[in-house]
Amino acid sequence: MDGEFASLLVAGGSASIAIASLIWAMRVTDGARGGVDAWKKRARDLEDKVAWADAIFGAHPGVVLIWEDITADGDGDWGAPRIYGSPLALASLLRFSDAAVAASPAVRILQGLSVFDATDATGAATRLSPALTRLRREGAAFSLKISTPDGVFVEVDGRTAGARAVAWIMDASVRGVEEGAAGGRIGIGHEVIARDPAAFLEMWNGAPFIAWRVNGALKLEWANPEYLAALEAKSLDQALARNLQLDQGAVELARKAIETGEAVEETRSVVVRGGELRAFRLRVSPVAGGAAGMAIDVTEQEAAREHIARQQRAHDETLNFLAEGIAVFDAQKRLVFHNRAFEQMWNLEPAFLADRPAHAAWLDYLKEKRKLPAHANYAEWRARELALYQEHNDLPQDFWVLPDGRMFRIARQRHPNGGLLLIFSDITNEVSLKSSYDALLQTQKAALDKLHEAVVVFGLDGRLKLSNAAFQAMWKIEADQLQAEMPFDRVVELCQPLFHDKAMWAQVRARITDPSPEARTEYRAEMRRSDETVLKFLTRPLPDGATLVAFQDITADRRVEEALRERAEAFEQADKLKGQFVENVSYQLRNPLQAILGNAELLQHRVFGPLNDRQVEQVGSIIDAAGNLSKLIDNILDVAMVEAGNVQLDLGPVNIYDTITESVQMAASKARDTEVPIRIKCDPAIGDIEADQKRITQVIVNLLSNALRHTERGDTITVSAERLEGIVRLTVADTGKGMGFDQQARAFDSFESGDRRGAGLGLALVRSFVEMHGGWVALQSEPGRGVTVTCHLPASAPAAGPPPTPPATKKAA
Repeated sequence: MDGEFASLLVAGGSASIAIASLIWAMRVTDGARGGVDAWKKRARDLEDKVAWADAIFGAHPGVVLIWEDITADGDGDWGAPRIYGSPLALASLLRFSDAAVAASPAVRILQGLSVFDATDATGAATRLSPALTRLRREGAAFSLKISTPDGVFVEVDGRTAGARAVAWIMDASVRGVEEGAAGGRIGIGHEVIARDPAAFLEMWNGAPFIAWRVNGALKLEWANPEYLAALEAKSLDQALARNLQLDQGAVELARKAIETGEAVEETRSVVVRGGELRAFRLRVSPVAGGAAGMAIDVTEQEAAREHIARQQRAHDETLNFLAEGIAVFDAQKRLVFHNRAFEQMWNLEPAFLADRPAHAAWLDYLKEKRKLPAHANYAEWRARELALYQEHNDLPQDFWVLPDGRMFRIARQRHPNGGLLLIFSDITNEVSLKSSYDALLQTQKAALDKLHEAVVVFGLDGRLKLSNAAFQAMWKIEADQLQAEMPFDRVVELCQPLFHDKAMWAQVRARITDPSPEARTEYRAEMRRSDETVLKFLTRPLPDGATLVAFQDITADRRVEEALRERAEAFEQADKLKGQFVENVSYQLRNPLQAILGNAELLQHRVFGPLNDRQVEQVGSIIDAAGNLSKLIDNILDVAMVEAGNVQLDLGPVNIYDTITESVQMAASKARDTEVPIRIKCDPAIGDIEADQKRITQVIVNLLSNALRHTERGDTITVSAERLEGIVRLTVADTGKGMGFDQQARAFDSFESGDRRGAGLGLALVRSFVEMHGGWVALQSEPGRGVTVTCHLPASAPAAGPPPTPPATKKAA
């Protein structure tokens, strides 16, 4: 471009010389009329070229200054330069050089630019004036870039064109736009900000917010339509001419951005469009040559923020009236809100809360004051508490039992603004009351379950409130069939299989659900169930409106008179039968039994011939059965005689050891059959007692027989005796199956037996014979742990009278 403009300059100078020569020739040669027309035509052509050259120079986007040496000797008297270029470009450069005061526009531009620092192509610092001097005197070309304090960059190129010096002056921003457009980029100053300058400008002009730019002198350079509409400017030129600023605050923000080199922001209230006050968020950033700003209308946002703030204040005031302690920790885990209940609940100092302590510091403070629950590892527990800020699942609830006995329920939830909201509820009284209520309820339930009577409670709405175990057992109801709040009709359905009188159930229902005073009275009646059980029941109103219904099984009460009469008749009949039996048993039983026993013994001794093995076994069974029957008859006669008081003791010295040995030998044969060993544990020198030899032997044999019936192979029987302070304690113990606790109380009664292998007279005779000797009998047993029977025999039997009362300690033993 510089070469093209230089050629045009040379062509213009040549045209001027040619015109001057033509005029001189016409004066000298008046007769050359034939060549006048040709020279006129050539002059017109040259004038057209000069006009064309001026038009080209005038279209240049910058400013072109041309100096000509006006001296004949060429000593360098150049005079004022001629100015070419765009008026807009000239106005722009004049605006950039407001510091110049010269009258000539060209001189004003040069003086304005000469006072600023410049850099050449190598980056070295220089000045414009020396460069212009060297250009005009020496023809030294230059290319400089000048930076004004306003942040505007101006490029100045100097060249020679013949005897002329030419300076090309251009706004660097305009140059950058042109070069950027050619290369596909657009630049403001030296910063590339967009690919397409037209699209970039269109984007800012179509932005829905206010945007503008000022130069280094804080004068408006450009604004988008939103800016113009807000300030009611008719055009950009009008806004530039009037230097319309958004407000003084925006000007100060631009000044601060230029001075600091950093973007600044501020929310301000600005009067726009007919005096309307709107809130704008202003952001002003430094750019090449000045500052650029944008303002976004945030009136609605500010109003919403203020509304939210009012709502938050009202919410906080509401929380202050709650009994629960409320604390809010933000995302940085610092306390940002607490209500009065929280402060009082933890007895925290206002100064501590005013510092907005962190969550961890608050926990440490409570631990120091001994207000936190005890933990084996406090650091680990605190870490878990603080980790809840990163918890994404549902936040847990906890119960804290404090050292002072209070119990807190802690609920956590995420706060909308980030962080956690903690709710502390003092449930000490609630837990205490609930514990007392539960204890009272359990006590009441336990007391009801201990009753033999069946008890059930219904509310005024006819729903089941309470029942005891006896009710379920009496009506044969499974525990899972009864449910809380079950309707009365459903409970009756469970009871109807045993009692289906609907009229009676309707009367009971009326006593429960009818609130009238006539119905809420105690009601008693009886019902006979299908299983012949007779129940007496009553309904009794309770103070809370509920009704208690109690059932009592009186079947035995109704039968007691009949049972007593039958028992009395049975006693009378038994006395008669006993007397008859005692009179006839000797003859009626013993004679046939002796015949059976005698014939069996003859067969056993093969008097009538040999017997096979099967016959020998059967004959042996007959002999054993006859022996047992004979023994049973003897026992029955002895019992009858004892009860009749016809038995007399034949007292004499009895050696305890010898008597035990003989008795064991008598029971040894049966012990061999059962393979149960019988052991004797007695000092041979134990000595004698005064007793009936026959009855003592009978006592020991009966005890051994009883033990053999309750033992099996692998068990043992031990017979022991010891002398203690005038008493001989005779004991027979076995390791058999033992006796049930319910059988022990009846073990010494007549005709009571623990199995089906005896009539149960052996132990009855043992007690009778021991008591006749003035002693007593004790029995100890547990199921599976054998039976121990101890006979306490005095060393000297009393001559007559009732047996002595056994000592409590020995009886318990």
